[in-house]
Amino acid sequence: MLRFAVCALAAVALPAAAALYKWNDENGRVVYGDTPPPGVKAERVNPAVSPADPNALRDLAAKDAQITKRQQERAAEETKSEKAQADAKAKLDRCVQLRGNILTLRSTQAGVYRYNEKGEKVYLEAAEREKGIADAEKLLRDLNCPGAPAG
Repeated sequence: MLRFAVCALAAVALPAAAALYKWNDENGRVVYGDTPPPGVKAERVNPAVSPADPNALRDLAAKDAQITKRQQERAAEETKSEKAQADAKAKLDRCVQLRGNILTLRSTQAGVYRYNEKGEKVYLEAAEREKGIADAEKLLRDLNCPGAPAG
């Protein structure tokens, strides 16, 4: 039991006995450390030790909680930003696809067709093509695509 008390006392006293030194290195910069290099004029510095704070553990836990909260908020903002970027890209891709559909439907040189349930080509009549163009233009306006036709 006596050995335990002596070890505990020594463990508590060691940090208090640690010395801090200040010196200038060869480039003239101020350096702090616990052991100065040989041949250097070092000044012993006694760091101001604040008195024991009974609320230190609580303050530390509160600061840790604040840091964790900020990290979670930052992660949530990054996730939200990534989702917004993905949504914007998907919208832009959809706009490009709709414009391509409109160009295809307006082309008169080649017949425009779709496949029916049996897998057979069914060519679109002019009225179906005009309806497809109108539907695609409406979607462009609804998606607020840049350069969408005014409606």
